[in-house]
Amino acid sequence: MNNKVKELSQEIDSFVAESQEQLEAYRLRFIGRKNVIADLFSEMKNVPNEEKKAFGQAVNDLKNQAKDKFQSLIDSLSSQSGGDEKHPDLTLPPISTEFGSIHPLTATRNRFIQIFERIGFNVSNGPEIEDDWHNFTALNFPENHPAREMQDTFFIEKNPDIALRTHTSSVQIRVMENEKPPIRTLSPGRVFRNEAISARAHCVFHQMEGLYIDKGVSFADLKQTLYHFVKEMFDRDTQIRFRPSYFPFTEPSAEIDISCQICHGDGCNICKHTGWVEIGGSGMVDPNVLENCGIDSKEYSGFAFGMGIERITMLRYGIKDLRLFTENDVRFLKQFNSL
Repeated sequence: MNNKVKELSQEIDSFVAESQEQLEAYRLRFIGRKNVIADLFSEMKNVPNEEKKAFGQAVNDLKNQAKDKFQSLIDSLSSQSGGDEKHPDLTLPPISTEFGSIHPLTATRNRFIQIFERIGFNVSNGPEIEDDWHNFTALNFPENHPAREMQDTFFIEKNPDIALRTHTSSVQIRVMENEKPPIRTLSPGRVFRNEAISARAHCVFHQMEGLYIDKGVSFADLKQTLYHFVKEMFDRDTQIRFRPSYFPFTEPSAEIDISCQICHGDGCNICKHTGWVEIGGSGMVDPNVLENCGIDSKEYSGFAFGMGIERITMLRYGIKDLRLFTENDVRFLKQFNSL
């Protein structure tokens, strides 16, 4: 039995571990729950009584020797790996680091919000699937208005009362129903219209609509607000003009044009060779809309405006095809790494 103890002691002393696999093999043989040293303890009953004390002491010494050796093997392997880290191969090529980027539509949306937050506007959001009241009726759309037809609106399961919202004006209705004036809010979001996809149009796009309701709000306030926005979004030399128009929910109404940021007046396909590009619509909130939302139109007045985020982004970065925003072409998106 003592010969067995000596053999195991010699095996422990001579054991060399040059890898984690060899270290694990040592652990299983000498340290694990079912190791060879544990088998020696089970043989204690076969040792004569006068030799049991000496044999037990020898086995305990062997057990401690195995533990010390195991720690020594761990330290040896750790020092070997640490040496590799301290002396890396400096001739290896560097690992290139690629940074992501903010989508240009997101960058423009954030800039919108930043400009208007500085003059007291907050941000409101609402559902993309809307009912007839919030999407049409409360906004003063007559029953025979073209926007209510299937060829212009995506209705849910052909239900004339439920549709994908055609504008974020529905969010403004929800705000006016639940808040009391004064109200200054922006309504960014995705909208849906049944249109053919081209370089200038898409069936899914994004809008940013603004609303200001208070006592004594005038069309002059609307114009000065939009003048401020255009100068901040583009530059001080950008020209802006208002053209009379019609919207069911505003009266009077006006289209907003700015000088083309792509051709700078020389003429291109974006401005249709006129030098001007329409960026949105605006006007004074119709009294009927205020009354529909429980706001006294004799005491309060307000203005509203709406712009397409894609159109502003195209002008801001000189992009000539709206479809690039949704094609996820990495070559296109990499150009905006600095945003």
